[in-house]
Amino acid sequence: MSIRFRLIIMNFLQFFIWACWLLTIGAYWFQNKGWSGAEFGAIFSTMGIASLFMPTLTGIIADKWLSAEKLYGILHLLGAAALIYLPQVDNPSDFFWVILLVVIFYMPTIALANSIAYTVLNNTQTDIVKDFPPIRVWGTVGFVIALWVISLTGNETSANQFYIAAGAAVTLAVYSFTLPNCPPLAAHTDRKTFTEMLGLNAFRLFKDSKIALFFIFSMFLGASLQLTNAYGDTFLHDFATIPEYKDTLAVKFPAIIMSISQISETLFILAIPFFLKRFGIKQVMLFSMIAWVLRFALFAYGDPGNGLWMIILSCIVYGMAFDFFNISGSLFIETYTDSKIRASAQGLFMMMVNGFGAVSGSLISGVIIEKYFTINGTKQWEGIWLTFAAYSLVVAVLFAILFKHKHEKNLVDDKIGKGH
Repeated sequence: MSIRFRLIIMNFLQFFIWACWLLTIGAYWFQNKGWSGAEFGAIFSTMGIASLFMPTLTGIIADKWLSAEKLYGILHLLGAAALIYLPQVDNPSDFFWVILLVVIFYMPTIALANSIAYTVLNNTQTDIVKDFPPIRVWGTVGFVIALWVISLTGNETSANQFYIAAGAAVTLAVYSFTLPNCPPLAAHTDRKTFTEMLGLNAFRLFKDSKIALFFIFSMFLGASLQLTNAYGDTFLHDFATIPEYKDTLAVKFPAIIMSISQISETLFILAIPFFLKRFGIKQVMLFSMIAWVLRFALFAYGDPGNGLWMIILSCIVYGMAFDFFNISGSLFIETYTDSKIRASAQGLFMMMVNGFGAVSGSLISGVIIEKYFTINGTKQWEGIWLTFAAYSLVVAVLFAILFKHKHEKNLVDDKIGKGH
């Protein structure tokens, strides 16, 4: 079995696990358990909380003490145990703590999966910009297939979604121990300071003004990602209260409609090598930010009836919004940082996107929606989405002005294409 195919399997299972419950946990919460909406609001914050420290911590461990693929497998085994226990919880308070445990083990594996893939590809003298996106795209395929499996088997409100996710996690854990060794590259270097001993020297990247700005805008875009994750499915469900829309496809199978976003990802991931080499990292990230503006604006004016095309187009645009930042950003970190702290740097990237970005996006958007866009318990979705679109536009303008990066095609071919 080729190393390329082995990495494809890893990415497929990585995102299959997440999709088994990420978009359907709300249906399980409300329809199966009948718990309150106020308490559910804290569930999505768990991913942000876990991402504040776990990706960075595990990145340090992978850089300093333990092979990345072994740490990756251990985390998936622990995550599987938490997923198996989750359906046994019979109150929302305990559910919060157990789901927090699930994501504490899961969230750092995203950065570790990237780190493993980059290490293996670099060891085989592979062009990571050209060859990583076609491998990573299978993670998105796994996400889509999991959504369809859970939805079409009638498990959107069932505890089976957690058992299926746990089974996939155990499978990936066992499989990960067979992957090529990715040893800690900084394990035997001189430790001159306590900071270096702990691997915290990755935080020195913030001294570089370019990468500091990159991390700051990563946080801003992480907030945008959290907004679409937290409210996209709920937005479609709310149309069920309107008689003319309650029997439409988008209302009956919102998870399948939302999966168009992930299908779109598969196309845009494959386009990343061309866009990076043609336009450079700054322009590609700017494309992502403009796509976020379109994503939210189309939602503002779309509906499951005559406006369904806007919702579908919004889902298609999401592929560019997500991939052109998350995947390209990960490649930027990989090629811009020293090899001895790359796993830690990937962890920092995840912390800014899924940690600070997600938590701030959840908290601030929740206050804004409750205070300005909720009337008699009904959300004013057009105003909500237009506010999010305006936020994304401001971020895009600031990024275009502040992030200084000159694109040189030959430099991209040499530095990024060869991973130097």
